[in-house]
This record gives sequence, C-alpha cells and structure tokens, in this order.
Amino acid sequence: MTQSGPREIVTPFRPIPLDVPEGMKPNEFFNSTENLNDLVNNNGLLLNPENLLLYRKALGHSNVFDASIIYNTSQIVLNPLGRPVRRTQVPDNVKHVWNRMNQIIIDYMLEEFPDPAQHLVLAGEASLDATWPLTSPGVPSIRMLHNHFIVFSMDQLRDAKLADPKNPNLTDGGQHSLFEMYMHDAYREFICQALHLEVLRPVSDDAARLGLTGYPQGLPSWEIPGGAAALEDVRFWHEYDLVLKGFIDFYRSFFSQVSSRNAPMLPDLYFPDQVENVLLFNNDFLKTAKKVRDRCITDAKYANAIRWQPAFKQLIYRNDEGKLIVTISQNSIGNAITELLGVVVNRVADADAYGQQEPQLIARLLEVRRRLIEADLGDGIATDYWPKE
Repeated sequence: MTQSGPREIVTPFRPIPLDVPEGMKPNEFFNSTENLNDLVNNNGLLLNPENLLLYRKALGHSNVFDASIIYNTSQIVLNPLGRPVRRTQVPDNVKHVWNRMNQIIIDYMLEEFPDPAQHLVLAGEASLDATWPLTSPGVPSIRMLHNHFIVFSMDQLRDAKLADPKNPNLTDGGQHSLFEMYMHDAYREFICQALHLEVLRPVSDDAARLGLTGYPQGLPSWEIPGGAAALEDVRFWHEYDLVLKGFIDFYRSFFSQVSSRNAPMLPDLYFPDQVENVLLFNNDFLKTAKKVRDRCITDAKYANAIRWQPAFKQLIYRNDEGKLIVTISQNSIGNAITELLGVVVNRVADADAYGQQEPQLIARLLEVRRRLIEADLGDGIATDYWPKE
C-alpha cells in the first residue's frame, strides 16, 4: 500500500534568458512589470480587451498542463499598491469574463483528464500583493491578480519521494491553519453564519482530503454539487466570491485584534453583524489574538513574518471520488498553491527534459485557447513557439 504523505516532485523547465538590469536582483526583475514582456512575447497565448492575459507558465508546476491568467493592469495602474490583487477588487465586467474563462478551462481539464486516479486537477489563486514584509527578498512588485490551472500525473505523485512535512511552505511558515488550530469553533461558526450558500455544500475533512498526500488539512471545504456543469451557473461564482469575502472578514478582524488590543470593529466589513456577534465576543478568538500579539512584541522574526493584510489561497480541485471541492486557506510567505494539496514542486533547469514534454503541453494549451477564442473571450498571441491562431 502506498504511504500517505506530501509529495515532492521534480519538474524540468527551459531556462529563461532574462537581461536583468544592473542593480536589480533576478527575483526583483522577475516580479517586475517589465518582465511581462516575456509573458506576452514568449509565453502569451491569448489577450482580451479586459486585459486578461492567458499564458504558459515558463517556470511551471507541471508539464502535463499548466497555465495562468493574469489581470494585467501594469499599463493602466502604475502604482503597484493600487492594482487589484483579489477577485473582490475586480470590476464586474472583467470578473464576468474572467469567470467564463475559468469555466471553459476547468471544463477542458476535466474532459481531457477524466479519471481522478490518473490525474490531480486543480484551479485557483493565491494573494499576490503587499502582504509580504516589504524588506523580504522576492517581495512581488508585480502585484496583479493571477490564477493557476494545473494538472499533475498521479503516477508521478505516487512515485515521488515523500516531502518533509516540516517544510516551511507546507506548514505556512509556522502559521499553518492558525485559525483552525486555535479558533476552530469560532471560525466554523462564523463561516456558517455569514455565508448563506445555496449551491456549495459543506463537506467533512475526510471527504476533502486526498488519500495520497493527506492534504488539505483541517480547512473549511465545500462540494460543488453537479460538478463541472455547476460552473456554468453564475450563482456558483457568486458563492465562490462569498467564501473569499467571509475569509477576508475573519482574517482582517483577527489581525486587527492582534495589532491593537480591543480594536474597534472594522468599518468596511462584508458581514459586520456576524463579526460583531460571533467573533468580537468569542474568548477563543480574542485569546488567540493575544497569543499572537504577545509573541510579535517579543519575537522580531515572528513579527516580521506576519502578513497583516488578507493572504489566502483558494482552490477548486477534484477529490479522490471525482467530486469538485472548494477550499480556502491562510497563505504563507513564498509557498505555492499546490502545497495546499500536499504537492511540493522542485523546479530544475533541464531544457532537454522539458523539450520532450513540451509538444504535448503546447497542444493542450492551444486547444484551450481555441475554445476561448470560439467563445469570444480573446484573441490569440503569436510567439516563436505557436502561431496566432
């Protein structure tokens, strides 16, 4: 019997020839808006008038299928701190198009990879904003909303070595499931009272967990009844946003109490009644805030790692039974969205190995692009690797 536990896989990539300006570190340039030229010209697949760019991940998580959509506001919002970094900040007309793109790409992944025993399918996004300590290396200066569409081979995961469960990315830098660990009841009560869901259905930890990796661990999760067909219903996307809004209210309210003892209720909450009634009179909630606040005062390293603004990872993925699951987690510094499901990706520069996998990967990406163009969701981009259409 295969041992359950997080897996560490090796994913080859083709080294990216970047001309880094003098005085900049590679990671600083990699996160810069200037580097978007590489996304468009070498890896861009499709662009639409809403400034949503579909592109191949040059430093990918998986070479089975791996693509992203970025809301490229670099030319229209020059202040990096003023750019939308989560769906709740995106204009409605852009979000409408973005949700349709998500639905078509997820539908393709499920059609192309129908067996959960053979492929792990996931889609979602993580916060990419000013929640990192500004003095940390690799602080994203790009700060633009983007999401991921990834498929992993289950055979590769089964054959991969077990990852160290103490890997700081898997443990959220020491803050893994802080809400769940110390405030489980308050978190669940708040989520249940705040979110009046009609499409999404709460599921147990066991139903959400992947047998192979044992992840996700202890996170609120919901089944999408009806599977892929439900993603064609705008009500699903409304509820997908509600999950994020509830998480943001909990996160912001908690860290406002960490920052200032007995802080007043924030003025711009999505669910003010539930924050007031469920959270700000809950002893576990306030005791935990005190615990974190006291440590911040005495532990400089711990305080520097706190992400004071809402930092999250939100996923749609397929479980072992083939059901689509939604989950959301507190994010840590530098960890990948795949690690929420217990998959650690070790990227290795190997042009030959990548070249062997590239033709099939590109064929799948171009088929997705064809479907998006057909649905009037953008125009193709030509690169050295593929034509415009």
